Amino acid sequence: MNAHMNAAMNHDSYSDDYIADILGSVRTFAFVGASANNSRPSYFAMKYLLGKGYTIIPVNPGIAGKELLGQKVYGELAEVPAPVDAVDIFRASDAALAITREAIGLKDKLGLTTIWMQLGVRNDAAAAEAEAAGLRVVMNRCPKIEYGRLSGEIGWAGVNSGTISSLRPKLAAHGVQSHVIASKR
Repeated sequence: MNAHMNAAMNHDSYSDDYIADILGSVRTFAFVGASANNSRPSYFAMKYLLGKGYTIIPVNPGIAGKELLGQKVYGELAEVPAPVDAVDIFRASDAALAITREAIGLKDKLGLTTIWMQLGVRNDAAAAEAEAAGLRVVMNRCPKIEYGRLSGEIGWAGVNSGTISSLRPKLAAHGVQSHVIASKR
């Protein structure tokens, strides 16, 4: 069990350390509900996270076998090759429980550590089952937005990151003005 987890996890508010720890330890996301439509949130979240060095595996039965942003699309989570650190759910809240249960069943095969539910997606029953299985859970948040907020990049768009620091942003090894999440450790 992770130190961040406890029976009374507050899914209305996550600490920056909790989110940063997840984004710092996860290397591969399976995006369940990934869309080939470049105006959909899953598309631009995928593009952004790929640019940050994450591996993104799109899962969508409607476009299975095709490529999305250079990544092979799988029809279902059970087809996805390991390792997968996090399952990111881009589906309606009522679909999150079944997806979470499938992910829990594949936890050991994939090496899964985290269930992440996108903005607008919240399912407390799914969260409880995932946590009971030893997984970390984030609901109603976007890893792209959280990465941008914690790295300071979101400030370029005039968005208040909610953090105040005199520390210079930590630059990524690649990209122009690409920031990484600074560790507080």
